Amino acid sequence: MDYKFTEIEEKWQKHWKDTKAYKVSNESSKPKYYVLDMFPYPSGAGLHVGHPLGYIASDIYSRYKRLKGFNVLHPMGFDSFGLPAEQYAIETGQHPAETTKKNIATFKNQLDKIGFCYDWEREVQTSDPNYYKWTQKIFLELFNSYFCNTCKKALPIAELVKKYETKGSSKFSAEQWNNFSEAEKTDWLMLRRLAFSKYGEVNWCEALGTVLANDEVVNGVSERGGHPVVKKKMRQWYLRITAYADRLLQGLETVDFSESMKEMQRNWIGRSEGAEISFQIMKSASTDHSPLTIHHSPLTVYTTRPDTIFGVDFMVIAPELDWINDVVSAEQKQAVEEYITYVKSRSDRERQAEKNISGVFTGAFAINPFDGKQIPIWISEYVLAGYGTGAIMAVPCGDERDFKFAQHFNIPITNIIGNHFNGKEANPTKEATLENSGFLTGLLMKDAIAIANNKIEEMGIGKRKVNFKMRDAGFSRQRYWGEPFPIVWKDGVATPLDASELPLELPHVEKYGPGPEGEGPLANITDWVSMQTSPQPLSKGEGQATAPHYYTTSPEQWKILSEFAKENRKNATEAEDALWQELRNRNIDNCKFRRQHPIAGFIPDFVCLEKKLIIEIDGEYHNEEGQQKYDEARTQWLIEHQYQLIRFTNEEVLHQLPTVIQKIQDKLSTEAASPSPLERGRGEVRRETSTMPGYAGSSWYFLRYMDPNNTEAFVDRKASDYWNSVDLYIGGTEHAVGHLLYSRMWTKVLYDLGYIGFEEPFKKLLNQGMIQGSSRFVYRVQLSLTYENGIEIENIHPIYVSKALHEKLMSDSKESHQEIEIEILRKIRKNLHNETVRFTSKAKSSPIYVDVNIVDGYELNIEAFKKWRNGEYANAEFILEDGKYICGSEVEKMSKSKYNTVNPDELCEQYGADTFRMYEMFLGPVEASKPWDTKGIEGVHRFLKKLWRLFYSESKPINGKIVDGVPIWTTTTPSPLERAGGEATAEELKVLHKTIKKIDEDTERFSYNTAVSAFMVCVNELADLKCTKKEILEQVLILLTPYAPHIAEELWNALGNEGSILDATYPIFNAQFLIENSKEYPVSINGKMRTTLTFPIDATQADVEPIVLQNEIVQKWLEGKPPKKIIFVKNKMINVVI
Repeated sequence: MDYKFTEIEEKWQKHWKDTKAYKVSNESSKPKYYVLDMFPYPSGAGLHVGHPLGYIASDIYSRYKRLKGFNVLHPMGFDSFGLPAEQYAIETGQHPAETTKKNIATFKNQLDKIGFCYDWEREVQTSDPNYYKWTQKIFLELFNSYFCNTCKKALPIAELVKKYETKGSSKFSAEQWNNFSEAEKTDWLMLRRLAFSKYGEVNWCEALGTVLANDEVVNGVSERGGHPVVKKKMRQWYLRITAYADRLLQGLETVDFSESMKEMQRNWIGRSEGAEISFQIMKSASTDHSPLTIHHSPLTVYTTRPDTIFGVDFMVIAPELDWINDVVSAEQKQAVEEYITYVKSRSDRERQAEKNISGVFTGAFAINPFDGKQIPIWISEYVLAGYGTGAIMAVPCGDERDFKFAQHFNIPITNIIGNHFNGKEANPTKEATLENSGFLTGLLMKDAIAIANNKIEEMGIGKRKVNFKMRDAGFSRQRYWGEPFPIVWKDGVATPLDASELPLELPHVEKYGPGPEGEGPLANITDWVSMQTSPQPLSKGEGQATAPHYYTTSPEQWKILSEFAKENRKNATEAEDALWQELRNRNIDNCKFRRQHPIAGFIPDFVCLEKKLIIEIDGEYHNEEGQQKYDEARTQWLIEHQYQLIRFTNEEVLHQLPTVIQKIQDKLSTEAASPSPLERGRGEVRRETSTMPGYAGSSWYFLRYMDPNNTEAFVDRKASDYWNSVDLYIGGTEHAVGHLLYSRMWTKVLYDLGYIGFEEPFKKLLNQGMIQGSSRFVYRVQLSLTYENGIEIENIHPIYVSKALHEKLMSDSKESHQEIEIEILRKIRKNLHNETVRFTSKAKSSPIYVDVNIVDGYELNIEAFKKWRNGEYANAEFILEDGKYICGSEVEKMSKSKYNTVNPDELCEQYGADTFRMYEMFLGPVEASKPWDTKGIEGVHRFLKKLWRLFYSESKPINGKIVDGVPIWTTTTPSPLERAGGEATAEELKVLHKTIKKIDEDTERFSYNTAVSAFMVCVNELADLKCTKKEILEQVLILLTPYAPHIAEELWNALGNEGSILDATYPIFNAQFLIENSKEYPVSINGKMRTTLTFPIDATQADVEPIVLQNEIVQKWLEGKPPKKIIFVKNKMINVVI
């Protein structure tokens, strides 16, 4: 019988499906083992050969652990929400739900053909309402929880409310809290929730009318269409992952990730210990060449190297900080504004990757608190507002980036590290003895860090602090195809849906364009978004003033705050009184100001309600740490509610009052900010119009696999306690940081809240490498020709030269170039009836990608090429080398656009799924990247056919015809299976147990490529031994099952076994069979090997000599004469000297 892999694989795939061979129970006496793949995004292109690499690796291990006696969970599903489906919908006019459904069907069909052992009854799809109902539920758990800084865990937000009601906080008393309006309470709680909303910068593309992700912005323009992109502030949802930074770091010590992977996670989190230092700011007034004055707000800088404080030669702050407008000088104002405009077009990723040095001096200076040195303040794109304080102190002698910046802008460099700085490059050493460093001079830098920190705290100019590079995770997308947020906005207050209202299903839309003001496409569905309610009754006095209303808080709180306001008015400072006289008498811009008028829970110094402008005069106490935090929280609330805020110091009001009035007038002359889309009116209820990001559903999908049909909970505690953490997670490096951190954070939150009993999702992580494409190129000649009379020749058939000829054509060798041009002319003249033609410019050739599937190795199938792309190249002419067209090649990412993808369906059809599985593993280590080469698959296919021959002899002619498909053992000649039996020889057992040991070790450590090699060696050795014994062959099949399940099942069944081979017992290695009892010696005559002889392992020279002398080959060389001597080196060699 021949190896008919197509019939065999279809048969067993159907059998596995019909018998539910891979169905897994949550109850078993066996130990559990959970294997997880990073589930695929079902794109329209389907799978190429690079995709199944990790799936095959996990499938092998799953089958291996099942054979080892484990209850194995190996599920599969689809990460089916996301941007690609939405973009495809925009381009084709098809709804994402329809294209996703079709794509999932294609993927499942492809996966089944490869023979994976998935329990499809546990399939999940993130775009299924029955799934994202629970994604929404978990989001609400995050929204209704906060991170307790004392117990370092998530707790219900209700507990924090109870604390505020009885004890208050450092920001307000219990009495104040209880008198806050619901809106005010919401705003305070939003500062603590694990899922929270605030204003953040997004990449806004006006032309596309949408918000773009960082990776969709290239050099300040949209990747799609090349349209300008600017930064825009919008209300966004975030996850407070920073609260878990320390626990995420600590958890890395408990998991089995590679050290490089752990380091990637550590770098992403970016924990550092240092100090925050406050620097006074000297700025000029609004007129040119005016003297410097102290600015009311200090500049706070975070540094990990306070020991370098005396080497600070300039400061750099993030260009997007509003603070810049308050300190920039008149001379530098235009340059600063132009630079800020440039930065707004850049994504954070581009800014950090930029190698060109750029920046602008603000005209302001920071004052070194230790020596009074004036330090120039610059802005530059490489500093981001989101990290630390958005400002750095630059030490050029110790930091290479600072050094290059200083050189570029001719900023003088202070040397504080002596001979360690050569003036040509920075030296980040901590081993230098400090110089030019005041009280730190003479100290080793590493010793000076603690002393500097102590001095900073002693002087009250800063404090020690732990900082993290990781930012809170953005959780909003202004897209359609994603999970709707289970949030409604009532008068600008975020209100969660009740769990009984879930899932909030994604409504059907006809178009996917953006909504107004940058909102997501859902904003266009008015009936879905708007949930109008009856207007609320007005409070007493409401309506007497323009919006916002005169009374901006509850009557109870208004009464309390009004008393405070009266006291403040009685005790006004000199500066407050001076400014009030100007504001009340001047009637600036026809706007009315109120003094000490409560706004929500705050009492600002002055407010113009019509323009929503607040003026604050800051005294010295505003520099105190506690007051600064309070000011920051108040400022954030005011900005989010569209108030403008302008601050002055007492000194500015008392000594520069005309300038202060002018600034107020400038502010009033600008249009008041329009209310945000989420704050459009009293009594209005609106749904959230953004959707969740792609990682929402993939952060917890491993839990749903445990209990996919549960309608009461996202996972039953009993099921999660049984399956616990994923034992083995296999995924690509693209999921190694972001997705992994989010999943780890969600798991820790659910653990804190008692939903699951473990806080790390994955015990072991294996990062698969990438199967790269081996692209192929043809070379088209670029021609410019005329007839002899000078008329340009048109409509010349395209000419393609083979690779070697292309290299000659593009070389500097005049002779080589002319040689190819002659060939080209000969080809052209033939088509032009030998008319004389001439080149008007030097001929060149350029590469064009060609489909690798019409190239055999490197040789182009010319006829297939002419038919490719609907006959686009039908008229192509070719200049060959040695009668063949040889293509160029390059190893690069496998991509449809490069025509270097290979469809696994075609390989399974041509060679079988088992061949494909084993070849994919044979290419190299799972973790490594390697190029694909279809030619190598033939060798693996020959191996499986050779394995088949251990069980079946080849078909033979009967009555002059080849009879195929009839088992040989039905003829007069016994088949190998009929001959199977009898005791295995020592050599056969040695081959078997050597293979058991090797395969077991290699599979356990995921060294699948060496395991495949070991199978090949085993089959070759058994074939040489003509082994047909069942006791040997059965064990080999069990070993092979994880790698080639179809052929293993077929032969197992043919050997007369009942049931599936997956239920067999894994072979046990016996070292006794590897103990050598004989040794083959090389026998030499006068030092040249002539033959070999085998002797018992304990043979002596006396045992060896007579046998050697009786050997025919030795006797031939002796020619009847006795040898001079026989040299016997035990376990090494025998040499006969004649």
